[in-house]
Amino acid sequence: MAVCLTGGAAGSIRRILGTWGAVAQLGERLVRNEEVRGSIPLSSTNPERDVLRLKRPTPAQIGLTPDEGDTLGALRTPEDIQQFIIGLSANFEEQGDTLRSVRGVLRHRRAHCIEAAFTAACALWLQGLPPLVLDLVAKGDSDHVITVFKRGSFWGAISKSNHIWLRWRDPIYRSPRELVMSYFHEYANNDGLKSLRTYSLPVDLRRFPTDMWVTSEEDCWEVGAALCDVRHFRVLTRAQERRLLPRDAIEMRADDMVQYESADRRRARRY
Repeated sequence: MAVCLTGGAAGSIRRILGTWGAVAQLGERLVRNEEVRGSIPLSSTNPERDVLRLKRPTPAQIGLTPDEGDTLGALRTPEDIQQFIIGLSANFEEQGDTLRSVRGVLRHRRAHCIEAAFTAACALWLQGLPPLVLDLVAKGDSDHVITVFKRGSFWGAISKSNHIWLRWRDPIYRSPRELVMSYFHEYANNDGLKSLRTYSLPVDLRRFPTDMWVTSEEDCWEVGAALCDVRHFRVLTRAQERRLLPRDAIEMRADDMVQYESADRRRARRY
């Protein structure tokens, strides 16, 4: 199974932007104190920090129009957000790689996983929860980005994938790593090899100006690149990797099921 940070966007971010000096420096700042805090902290140098530190902003405060605010404001719970993003058509990027902002997603009514993750994070912020995203990196497969949240002491995830496997996770996990490991078995490539290798800690999108990921009219490559640059942690040892059991024939058949089809059947299965 090829999964989605998108079929194209993940590779584009890492190939084109991952080595930018400024982005690399931003990535270093992102990871300060990460193990103590459990997620990536807010920036104290962001010029918009007074707005970005708001626990529950109004749509207008983060630049959304009344219509955009009404759409996201109608989503009252993480469960509502999950249903909204899986109801968006899949962005198969037929015209080339994209990384649309929240505004772009609401305008086009379609998204791939990281675009949906930005949108879900924004909706959580409007509910009074931190807009946190987490990057999953695969070997020989596409990467995936999820939106994470806490309910009480437990972590859950909002996630868009065209396949059945890498979607919602109920908030029952005691740590981000435990949550990530719930994706491990089903995260496999087209050869049936389990491919998830590393993950980031949750990144708080409030550290980025809202015009970089909420209201931008351009693709949000800089934010995507920063997610790639954040320190990632391995999910297994080299010895464990060598002994992984490939998925069996029944699992591979189930993997052919997708929510949205494309004229290009193979493309639909990359997302």
